[in-house]
Amino acid sequence: MISLSLEPVRACAAPWMAMTDAEGGCRTVRAVTGMWRWRHNPLRRATDLVEAWVALAALLLIVLAAPAAGWSTGALAHGALHKTMREQQEQRHRVTATVVRAATKTAADPDPETFPQRDAVGRVVATWRAPDGTRHTDSVRLRLRQAAPGGRIPVWTDRRGRLVPQPMDSSTAATHAVLAGVGAFAAVGALAEVARRLVVRQLMRRRFDAWDRAWAQAGPDCGRTGTGS
Repeated sequence: MISLSLEPVRACAAPWMAMTDAEGGCRTVRAVTGMWRWRHNPLRRATDLVEAWVALAALLLIVLAAPAAGWSTGALAHGALHKTMREQQEQRHRVTATVVRAATKTAADPDPETFPQRDAVGRVVATWRAPDGTRHTDSVRLRLRQAAPGGRIPVWTDRRGRLVPQPMDSSTAATHAVLAGVGAFAAVGALAEVARRLVVRQLMRRRFDAWDRAWAQAGPDCGRTGTGS
């Protein structure tokens, strides 16, 4: 009889063929922990060893590189945002403007019938004095309940009295820095896992090709009673 042992192939194929995407993350840890145990196992294939080393590299990236990337990105973003915050607070000034009249309604302004009166936003013409002493008049966007003529509203301007957005505060800067760090952490971890899965997919293709070649060499009658030489 033809003596070709495919039991080791079947034994190793079963767990790989049964693996689902949900188990992919657990495979990384199992491959790493099993690498030392399988180093002298006769069923170990070269692709098993490659997968174990790839899993170890991915695990190190997720455990070490991803937190480091997240911390570094968050720290850099925090420093840059705080610098921007300080510059904005130095260059922007809060002044009090006086409402003159309601501005002409534009297509961009919401319909008061659509929004509650207390939440509706519109534009008014207001006047204010800049930090350099000059007086300015311009259209200001504010809640309609503040739009009564003669009302006093706070606005932010630059040194020349031009309207600018409110400067960034420390809580906003910290929030953006944290989000940047979390994003970097997730990106590095995701890239490591995607790379591991791509390598495993290529290894699986090689295994299937090897199994096909083994079956072709064994012949269609391999394992049947009465066959062989």
